[in-house]
Amino acid sequence: MSGRKNAGKTSPWMLIFISLGCFFATYNFLTMPGRGRDGPRKFLGGGGGDRDSAASFGSGSGSDPAKRFHVALTATDALYSQWQSRIMHYWYKEMRDRPGSNMGGFTRILHSGKPDGLMDEIPTMVVDPLPEGKDKGYIVLNRPWAFVQWLQKAKIDEDYILMAEPDHVFVKPLPNLAHGDEPAAFPFFYIKPTENEKILRKFFPEEKGPVSKIDPIGNSPVIIKKAQLEKIAPTWMNVSLKMKEDQETDKAFGWVLEMYAYAVASALHGVHHSLRKDFMIQPPWDLKTDNTFIIHYTYGCDYTMKVTILQL
Repeated sequence: MSGRKNAGKTSPWMLIFISLGCFFATYNFLTMPGRGRDGPRKFLGGGGGDRDSAASFGSGSGSDPAKRFHVALTATDALYSQWQSRIMHYWYKEMRDRPGSNMGGFTRILHSGKPDGLMDEIPTMVVDPLPEGKDKGYIVLNRPWAFVQWLQKAKIDEDYILMAEPDHVFVKPLPNLAHGDEPAAFPFFYIKPTENEKILRKFFPEEKGPVSKIDPIGNSPVIIKKAQLEKIAPTWMNVSLKMKEDQETDKAFGWVLEMYAYAVASALHGVHHSLRKDFMIQPPWDLKTDNTFIIHYTYGCDYTMKVTILQL
């Protein structure tokens, strides 16, 4: 623990130098030819109306092919999103074929409307963003629309889908945590349906039952049957747009609005999720990395104006 205590005395310029060094070391490691289990590959980027245009690879090593799931994440062509996607895809390849894994194919659903520089490196399907101005500056609103398009256009061999994000890192081989028609999801402590009943009743009417039927989840990470997601995704998109257009809801839910929309949409379709706390951790909120499958790392780091590293 002495290292943490002494860190507060380090020169700010030294900390900046170390941070930049780590960034470029990671970047160079991932861009070196032949890195990863499979070496360099070339994939076809998808778009338009071609149902076979989504590229995928890998069969997974799970003993039951029926349990394999397709890993799908939505992303933009922004530099930071590309950097995250490359890291996420690298660790997917590292874990995909290890014992205990049910990982199948992989698709980055690029909702920028045009190909980018990673088309030959990461299996990608290009889809359209929402019409200009429709997301009202909330870019995450493109996620449900991206999934709707992908499910309509792509040829997906697996019966299950893992909805993931670029800022996820696989740290263990991921099995299929779903049980038949009961998807698996990570419970978020800040998604509280029963505490927001007044607002949620605008989108989940009383005849559908108590708001406790709405799971405390977002859309990611979720492992779900493809057939179920095909039904939920359009509702998820429509509820997201309606929530964003409602000022009271937009103000109350803020950046987690789309997460609430998925939870509501799945409840409207009578889909209940198995809640798995071991699905993912979110440092620095979570202090231990054991007993988890995914690290979600896009969380703010606390610091002081004296550049003192705070002890967790």
